[in-house]
Amino acid sequence: MRINIIGRQFEITDPIRLHAEKKAEKLDTYKGFVQQMDFRVWKESPSKEQYAVELTVDVERHEDFIAKAEGPDVYSVIDEAVTKADRQLHDHREKLKSVR
Repeated sequence: MRINIIGRQFEITDPIRLHAEKKAEKLDTYKGFVQQMDFRVWKESPSKEQYAVELTVDVERHEDFIAKAEGPDVYSVIDEAVTKADRQLHDHREKLKSVR
């Protein structure tokens, strides 16, 4: 599983990169069908301390799952986006189980 962390007009520091990679490990339970994850991090406006994260999860034989989160702390926003993606992937896996 490949993890990309991209900053849009925002520098991704090593602690932010490590935090995102550590949180992405939570989604290792879905590695059977998750191919790639892309974190996009940006600051909403230069004057406010408001960050946004968009997590795109590329899944086999399905459209990408997208989880978005916003907040004042970049670390908590990453956590929230991973939690949302985890919920989407869990629901998708349960749906596949129920069809079979």
